[in-house]
Order: sequence, then C-alpha cells, then structure tokens
Amino acid sequence: MFSVMGIVNVTPDSFSDGGRYYDAAAAIGHARELERGGADILDVGGESTRPGADDVPVHEEHRRVVPVIEALVAGGTRAQISIDTSKLDVARAALDAGATYVNDVTAFRHDPGIAELVAERGADCCLMHMLGTPRTMQRDPRYDDVVSDVKAFLEERLAFAVAAGIPEERIQLDPGIGFGKTTEHNLELLVRLEELAAIGRPLVIGVSRKTFLGEITGREVSERLPATIAANVLAFLHGASTFRVHDVAPVKDALTVTAATVRGTWPTKTTTPPSLTTTSTTS
Repeated sequence: MFSVMGIVNVTPDSFSDGGRYYDAAAAIGHARELERGGADILDVGGESTRPGADDVPVHEEHRRVVPVIEALVAGGTRAQISIDTSKLDVARAALDAGATYVNDVTAFRHDPGIAELVAERGADCCLMHMLGTPRTMQRDPRYDDVVSDVKAFLEERLAFAVAAGIPEERIQLDPGIGFGKTTEHNLELLVRLEELAAIGRPLVIGVSRKTFLGEITGREVSERLPATIAANVLAFLHGASTFRVHDVAPVKDALTVTAATVRGTWPTKTTTPPSLTTTSTTS
C-alpha cells in the first residue's frame, strides 16, 4: 500500500535536526523511536544534503553511520535499514553491517560502482534526481519542463541500474523535491506525479519540513508538520508510495486514513471496522 521511511541523520549540520542525533547513542535511540512510530524503513545518513552542504570524507561518514546500523541490527529491528550515501566504500560498509537498501541522491552518478555493489548484494535502492550538487543545486535552477526533464533523467538512471544487474523490482525512484528546484518546480512535480509513476517503478517522496513548505506557509522548520502531512497526502493521491519523513507517526496516521478513505480498507488487529458504505442511523 505505502511505506514510511524514517530519517536518521547522524550529522551535525542537517537543516532540520542538525546535531540533535549526531552522537551514535542518540541516533540509535531516535531510530528505535521512529520504528515504534511505525517506520517501515530507517534511512541512516552521515552526510547532510542540505543546500550548500560540504562533502564529508569517506572515513568520517563511515565512522558516523556504521555503529548505528550495527546496533540496530543487533537489537533486532524489524524495519528495513537503508544507507543514505553516494560513496561506494560507505555503501559497502553499511551493507556489511546489515543494511539492505541504498538511497543514493546522485542516482549512481557520483560513484557508478555502487550499482554493481547493489546488484551483487541483492539490495534494494532508490535513485534520485538532483540538479548539480548539494553545494550548487539551488543556484538559479532552470528546466525546459521540470516534470519531463526529471522523468527523462529517472528513465535513464533506471536503465543504467538495470544494465548493471539490479532487478527492476528492487529499484525505486525519487524526483528529488527541493534538490535543485524552486517552489514552483516542487509544486509542479507534486501535481503531476502520475507522469513519473507512469515509468512503472514505485516513487519515493521527500518533502518533510522542506524550505518550499516554509515559503508557502511562512512557518519555521519546527512548525512545518501540518504542511508536511498535506504534501505527503497529496503525493500519495498522485501516485507516490514511499514517504521519507522526520515525523513518522503523524504522517503514517494521515496516510493510513487517506488510504482507508480512498480504498475502503485499513489494517486492524482486534476489531472489524464498520463498512464505509453503511450509513449510520444514530446521531
């Protein structure tokens, strides 16, 4: 139906929670909290991809993420563990530690060898569109048509991944909301997501607390949960299936209710809910 990917930033400089979970113990505790909130995937990252962010050396990124992944695996997490990296050595170490998903914001362009690694290990992956690099991506981004341009990019990277030996069913695609896009570009992508869904692969959407939501609402980062929920619900209705968020529980609840309303079914453990087509006779 849909999956929720909880963000685990093991960084001192992420735009939303920079430094809050930089310590490994804090990051592990946060990941477990996200899992309790319903995270299906835990996306562990050791390098910020906020606009203007600098590169992190391989050894430092490795030091940040591997202990977190190892602890989550040792603790018996039921969520799938994803490594958010574009570096081959970090991806390899993360898979060695127990991750089974590689989320590469460069779509294997920074280090093409990751594609072969993912194929060899039988891992899942996400290929994202980004214009330029995190340091440069927000410097006057331009497109002929943002949806058509992003679709062509994702189709090309999908073909690259399949040619490297990754089964198509293990590949998800991400239009890269906020990665080299203006607010207008982001909204156009959300409204026309069906055109990207037509590629035939599940779409990952990452809008959580992002700048364009602040530009629309006037809210600071810490106040953007309602806007985040609205954008994710819209994305679900237009074809997205995996939602990368900071606030797992409220977003999952919103998506569950949306799915129940649209499809007339919902998960339940102890009771059978009333039919959506039954009209109540009580007030």
